[in-house]
Amino acid sequence: MQEKAKGLTYSDAGVDIDAGNRLVDLIRPAVRATRRRGADGEIGGFGGVFDLKAAGFVDPVLVAANDGVGTKVKIAIESGMHGTIGIDLVAMCVNDLIVQGAEPLFFLDYYAAGKLDTTVAASVVKGIADGCVMAGCALLGGETAEMPGLYSRSDYDLAGFAVGAAERKALLPRAVQPGDVAFGLPSSGVHSNGYSLVRRIVKDMGLSWAATAPFAPEMTLARALLEPTRIYVKPLLEALRRTPHIRALAHITGGGFPDNLPRVLPKGVGVALDLSTFTPHRVFKWLAAAGQIEENEMLRTFNCGIGMVVFAAKDGAAEVEKILCELGEKPVRIGEAIEARGGDRVAMSGALKL
Repeated sequence: MQEKAKGLTYSDAGVDIDAGNRLVDLIRPAVRATRRRGADGEIGGFGGVFDLKAAGFVDPVLVAANDGVGTKVKIAIESGMHGTIGIDLVAMCVNDLIVQGAEPLFFLDYYAAGKLDTTVAASVVKGIADGCVMAGCALLGGETAEMPGLYSRSDYDLAGFAVGAAERKALLPRAVQPGDVAFGLPSSGVHSNGYSLVRRIVKDMGLSWAATAPFAPEMTLARALLEPTRIYVKPLLEALRRTPHIRALAHITGGGFPDNLPRVLPKGVGVALDLSTFTPHRVFKWLAAAGQIEENEMLRTFNCGIGMVVFAAKDGAAEVEKILCELGEKPVRIGEAIEARGGDRVAMSGALKL
């Protein structure tokens, strides 16, 4: 009698269900470390639960944001340095919440790979948990997908989803008025925008990720370019509690100053910036020179050293600056709000110190 042929399994198709279960066990301690008021459940259920009342809100408005880390993830994959890319994922979402005046409450992640490597995935999720701790939000849940045929074996991609809340009367932006002061808060580097151009420059220069960074000789190029996006949440939340004079916040991401500042300004109001008032992070000088990138292109592609802009009421600007300094920030007065009568709403003078 002929033996019956063995049927195909999901594993034969390249998907390992057991690996997914092992990953949940590996990341459980990191997820537990993100618990906060309103969220104390365990991962592994079908959904996460958050109690707004337990978190202390009276008349809350929910604010949601989602984002990824772009092609910065390719540097993590190619260099084998996976520990900080999760911080970027959280940062790109929660920094968008704080500009609404919202406190980040919880975060969910989506991790998709060609072949699930539990060691790599656990390292990425540990970084996500670290970012959640920095932002004060709970890692409430997530999804892991193994998709052979869509991603190459070692590739993975990330998406993040954050939900925050603000008391209705505390939502931002408030109406910015001509004469209000714009303060810039320094970035930690490139953050998570413009990496397709960054990677093109590295390729054209013939550099490896293990090479010494031309702009940071104390570390490798991969380590320098994987410097995580700054999370501005805690100092800005505290500043908002201490002073009523913050009128708006702007997260400087893709599009730089020209695209992001108008998003928080009312009709008829623009901003005049003096580019000579701040010193860009050292990575930008190298990128501009290595890629022969013109200043306008730098300003539309990168944050150029300012990751967050704080608009303060003219008569309260000194107080806002003092509070930010007390909270460990290094605010730089980079401009002021002006009347906008058409045309570009962001007027720039001076030159970047590149």
